[in-house]
Amino acid sequence: MKPTKSTIVRTIVLVVMLLNQLLAAFGKSPLPFSDEQIDTFVSTFLTAASALWAWWKNNSFSKAAIKADEYLKELKSQK
Repeated sequence: MKPTKSTIVRTIVLVVMLLNQLLAAFGKSPLPFSDEQIDTFVSTFLTAASALWAWWKNNSFSKAAIKADEYLKELKSQK
């Protein structure tokens, strides 16, 4: 049993955006914006949006959690 592709993608997006935010905090400009205020706003917005998106979903990484998700799908399909 493995995590779903969407779980992996959401987690990767979150890590990339957190790294982007960290670089911005140290004065590096990973995004191609020349104005520092726009860069900070975009970086902060993307970090917050990816964090909300990544953890709004049920991110099942362990075998037990993935099995529980499958069981829940079974229960929902029986209705």
